[in-house]
Amino acid sequence: MIHVGIGYDVHRLVPGRKLILGGVDLHHDKGLEGHSDADVLLHAICDAIFGALGEGDIGHFFPNTDPRWHNAPSKVFLHEAARLLQLRGGRIVNLDSTIVAQTPKVAPYLHAMKSQISQALELNPQRISIKATTNEGLGSIGREEGIAALAVVSIDLAQ
Repeated sequence: MIHVGIGYDVHRLVPGRKLILGGVDLHHDKGLEGHSDADVLLHAICDAIFGALGEGDIGHFFPNTDPRWHNAPSKVFLHEAARLLQLRGGRIVNLDSTIVAQTPKVAPYLHAMKSQISQALELNPQRISIKATTNEGLGSIGREEGIAALAVVSIDLAQ
């Protein structure tokens, strides 16, 4: 049976932090504020997987009140989502995601992001789509105050 989950995450851009998206360092003058590395793309993908499984969100599994996750790489969270999926006998059919960022330009990093996600999920990269768009100067993202990501995943689950 096919199950679908959707994920969304947004974090504020701040000076003094690395900008990690899709497990890749974008070498930008600002990074995303958060308890972990604040990788909005991986967080959205985790939420999509957890949602397709009928589980809680990323905060349920990795609360920002737990010091173990302070500055943790979000790939740890993605590995756990993949482990839970495997334990439930599921497999990802496809993953579609979008990064919403006014700056920096994300396109040069999309291939590396896809590679990181493919490895973490043990998924053929042809089953992964990562797109990028701006907010056309509108709202907090358009004012370069933050970055958001959305993800949809379909999984084949025996139950």
